[in-house]
Amino acid sequence: MIKWREEYSTGVQSIDEQHKKLIEIADRAFKLLKDDFCVDKYDKIVSILEELKDYTVYHFQSEEEYMMSIRYKKLFSHKALHEKFIEKINEVDFNKIDEDQNEYILGILEFIVTWIENHILGNDKLIGKD
Repeated sequence: MIKWREEYSTGVQSIDEQHKKLIEIADRAFKLLKDDFCVDKYDKIVSILEELKDYTVYHFQSEEEYMMSIRYKKLFSHKALHEKFIEKINEVDFNKIDEDQNEYILGILEFIVTWIENHILGNDKLIGKD
């Protein structure tokens, strides 16, 4: 579904490595979606979402610290985008996961992949140029 592409590179190694990890988490969610042998995916979905939340908080904090260290001019607007993403992930309704697990995973994946691509290409790449 989503794989690391060189165009995602910001030129900041630590940020790029963290982006690779986010993409790897999204890829695991995609593989779970495609796993026809796993009938009840609830626990795995919850586990992936919890990992995504935890890692995203770590990544955003790390990225924001880097932006502060280089006196990045768009830090506050960038931070607002991060907070919006965290809000969206925190709104996940675990009760709805059980209603249609594949549909729920697909919805989460579409959101994550779109956000990662748009955010990295539209916002994060600017960090390496500052």
